[in-house]
Amino acid sequence: MKLWQKDNAKKTDEIIEKFTVGKDRELDLKLAQFDLFGSMAHAIMLADIELLEKQELDILLSECKLMYKIDINQGKFEINEGIEDVHSQIEYNLTQKIGDIGKKIHSGRSRNDQVLVDLKMYFRDRIENITNLTNELFENLIAQSEANKDVLLPGYTHLQIAMPSSFGLWFGAYAESLVDDLIALQAVFKVVNKNPLGSGAGYGSSFPLKRKMTAELLGFDDLNYNVVYAQMTRGKSEYMLASAITNLAATISRLAMDVCLYNSQNFGFLKLPEDMTTGSSIMPHKKNPDVAELLRGKANKLKAITTEIAFVQSNLPSGYHREFQILKEVIFPAIDEIEECLTISAYMVKHLKVSKDLLVDPKFDLIFSVENVNQMVIEGMPFRDAYKAIGMQIENKAYIPIKDLNHTLEGSIGNLCNDEITRMKDEVINSFGFEKIHQAYENLLNYEVK
Repeated sequence: MKLWQKDNAKKTDEIIEKFTVGKDRELDLKLAQFDLFGSMAHAIMLADIELLEKQELDILLSECKLMYKIDINQGKFEINEGIEDVHSQIEYNLTQKIGDIGKKIHSGRSRNDQVLVDLKMYFRDRIENITNLTNELFENLIAQSEANKDVLLPGYTHLQIAMPSSFGLWFGAYAESLVDDLIALQAVFKVVNKNPLGSGAGYGSSFPLKRKMTAELLGFDDLNYNVVYAQMTRGKSEYMLASAITNLAATISRLAMDVCLYNSQNFGFLKLPEDMTTGSSIMPHKKNPDVAELLRGKANKLKAITTEIAFVQSNLPSGYHREFQILKEVIFPAIDEIEECLTISAYMVKHLKVSKDLLVDPKFDLIFSVENVNQMVIEGMPFRDAYKAIGMQIENKAYIPIKDLNHTLEGSIGNLCNDEITRMKDEVINSFGFEKIHQAYENLLNYEVK
């Protein structure tokens, strides 16, 4: 029997049960610790407004702490057959252990605001992990940029050789791209770091709940004040997080494509580590960039999740709708996949070996044509006249490239500005304030009833 069923309710048909529950039992295991923390904060607040006796609160929190320590923290927590979700399982466990006190935990709550607060805490946690993994990839890119800042690389536009670049510039470009990706992730964090608890089923409660109190207990920065809007954040949070994930995926897929291209024999700009390549069953010379190709494919697949989430909630009015449950089946695996992609990308970047003296090859001589134009400008010729003059030299086979580069422009070959890019990254990461959340959880687990 479900916790929400009446005593005379008929047994749900197994086919309907399977269809409506979906993958909730499996996915909700990821929410267990957050549902428990939410219940603890809610119980402390209920005692403060005298809907729980202090002695009851003490018993309830003690049991919650045991459940966290013995079941959840050790990975032993399970959702039993016949129980719909993590919220029902935790309430059931508490009721089995401490009787009627466990039944009081739901006063002033709906499963709607329970799942909202669980998801927001879960998203905060995974955003922190994604941030840390992005930072690791960033650091590897900057390290490679600094190590290879003087190694020149052909720059391309339209897949035609364009102007001189460098590996320092190439690695650094992806590092700065990650900074903007982190800014997008930070925007999502600001949205999900607001407490929906107390909004109930979307219309609040007649109990004098203290929503700012639970927000503080759970480490939220603020509230979703309007109780109707709190419910409207379901789906919006998932969509925004999906968008941030697709930004990271776009950076990774482009990086992986460059690696596949530059690793090929026709380019030969860099070399992948042996453990990231595979051979051919028929061609003994082959070293295929399979890992980079899979990385490109997985990242490209992630770009579709915003569309999937948007379609699931198309044309939905305000209020809760059961379709929102499906969003977990989209966003949870996507989070796992972007974390995997970031991990592999960081490893790949760290172990890439670059080729030197690439621009010595005469086939790249034309890449220096702008240097010749600029030299004429420095000597007093108008730019358009210099442009035409070098163009005629090239056409008449009289062009001799100037290969002595002196680029001092901020963010160019001779002035990478990696320190500034790192500063921007550090400012973004430091502004998240993850420590506040960690401290809130620690305080909950050590909370003593007075």
